[in-house]
Amino acid sequence: MSWNWEQAKWPQFSHDSKALWAMEQRFLLGSGELVGAFKHVGDDDRQTLRIDLISEEAIKTSEIEGEILNRDSVQSSLRHQFGLGPDKPNIPRAERGIAQMMVDLYDHFDTPLSDDVLFSWHNMLMEGSSDISTIGSYRIHEDPMQVVSGPSYKRVVHFEAPPSKRMPAEMHRFMDWFNDTAPKGNVPLPALTRAGIAHLYFVCIHPFEDGNGRIGRAIAEKSLAQNLGYPSMLALAYTIARKRKDYYAALERNNHNLEITDWLDYFGHTILKAQANTINRVDFYVAKAKFYERRRGQLNERQAKAIARIFEEGIDGFQGGLSAENYITITKASRATATRDLQDLVEKGALTRTGELRHTRYYLGRHPRNAME
Repeated sequence: MSWNWEQAKWPQFSHDSKALWAMEQRFLLGSGELVGAFKHVGDDDRQTLRIDLISEEAIKTSEIEGEILNRDSVQSSLRHQFGLGPDKPNIPRAERGIAQMMVDLYDHFDTPLSDDVLFSWHNMLMEGSSDISTIGSYRIHEDPMQVVSGPSYKRVVHFEAPPSKRMPAEMHRFMDWFNDTAPKGNVPLPALTRAGIAHLYFVCIHPFEDGNGRIGRAIAEKSLAQNLGYPSMLALAYTIARKRKDYYAALERNNHNLEITDWLDYFGHTILKAQANTINRVDFYVAKAKFYERRRGQLNERQAKAIARIFEEGIDGFQGGLSAENYITITKASRATATRDLQDLVEKGALTRTGELRHTRYYLGRHPRNAME
C-alpha cells in the first residue's frame, strides 16, 4: 500500500466536518472554563503556575520520544527565559533547548509559521547533538527517512517520508497551508480540525533528521493558541504520554490515506482530554494554595516536607497512598515520631486515612477541590 504523500491528491486531506462539530463546540466551552479557572489564581502565583504547566509539557513531549529530562533544570531554565532569575549553572543542553523552544512558542504563538521559526526551534532542540548531521535546516541525506521498530534482522517499517530533495517544496506548501488556515487567513479552519491536520501533515513530511515529533506537537499547540488568541498551555504532551501507544497507532492508521476523519476524531478527543487535564491542574494548584493558607503555622518541619512531597506528584497523587514507611523515608523520622506526625495530620484534616495496620495509607484526597479544603 502506498503512503499518503505518494497519492495524486496529496496533500489534499479530507474529513467529515459534521462528525467533528460537537467536539469543536466542547473545546470552545472548555476554553472559557479554563480562563475562568485561571482567574482564581492570584497574580503572584500565575508565574509559578505558568512555569509548572510549561515545564510539564516540555518534559512530557521529550519523554514521548524516549528522552528523560531533569525537572529542576527545565524549570530553572524556564524561569531564566522568562526573566525571573539567573539560570542555574551547568544546565544540560537538552533541558535548556526544550525550555527555549517552549518559551518561544509561548511568546510568539501569533506569528506566522516560517522556515526561520522552525529552524530556530530545531537549533534549540538539537544543540550539541553529535549524531545529527543537519541542524537548523531540513534534511538533505539521500537515504530513505523511515520510522522503524524491531531488531536489525527483523525491521518493521511503520512509515516512510518523502525523499529529502522534496523538503523545500513540501515545507513551503505546508507553511502556506498553515498560515492560510489561521483565524485571519484566507481559509480559516476550526481549532481542533486545524491543529489535527497540522500535526499529521507535518509529521508525514518529517522534514528534519530528528525532533519531528516534538516540533510537530509544538505546531499543534501554536495552531490552538492562534485560534484561541492566547497561549493555550494545554497538557497535550502530558495527555499523549499517558497513552503513547494509542498516539503512535493513530498516526500509523492514518499515514496511507488522505481521508483523515479517524485521525481528527482521535486527536480532537486527545485535545479535549488535555484541556480537562489542564483545568484539573489549575484547580489542583488553587487547592494547594488554599491548603497551605489554611494550615499556615500548623505543620512541623517533617510534616511540611512530607506534604510537599505528596504535592509533587500532582493531580495523579502519591501512587498507592502515603505509608508510614514512605513518611519515614521522606522525613528520616523514627517510627514513633512518624506515627504521631501522621495522626496529627489526620486530626487537623490535612490527610485522610484508609486501611489498618500495614495496609494503612494516607491521602490528600482523590480530587483536590474536595479533599484539601
